[in-house]
Amino acid sequence: MGARASKHARPRMGGTERTGVTVPKKILPRITSVQAGERPLTLRIRWDKGDENLVDVSGMVETFRVFEPLRRSRELFDQVRVGDHGADVVWSDEIDMSADTLWRLAQEQAGVTLSPDAFKRWRERKAYTLEMAAAALGVSRRMVAYYEQGKKPIPRVVALATRALELA
Repeated sequence: MGARASKHARPRMGGTERTGVTVPKKILPRITSVQAGERPLTLRIRWDKGDENLVDVSGMVETFRVFEPLRRSRELFDQVRVGDHGADVVWSDEIDMSADTLWRLAQEQAGVTLSPDAFKRWRERKAYTLEMAAAALGVSRRMVAYYEQGKKPIPRVVALATRALELA
């Protein structure tokens, strides 16, 4: 009646030790400068790697209630500034946008990657289930769902793979 487990017993969830496993650190894009663009609801952003993008944030500003003051006031929109550590841009204590979100928008608008909607339309055109798309792209089903929901940015290699599969 001991609590001793057999040497052949499976480890319990959470009870296994992982030694020697190195998880790569995600390097978040950082914003070094920001200013309102000449066109309404656009931001000129300079990134820590030296890139600069003009990002159209009108979709977000017009969609989410938290940005309503920015819709009403160009003067408030023009007061945009870089947040702490370049992790976001801020207009007030209540209004901000993360660097990750702005980076993803910049990539989509530059045509470097797909938008979540374009990714979903591709999958539906091909009549792929989540599982079929995952197998075709060499990623997990969960990652396909994340791409469609906009929870994870779609890597360039995945965007290119969708184009290649479109021709197949």
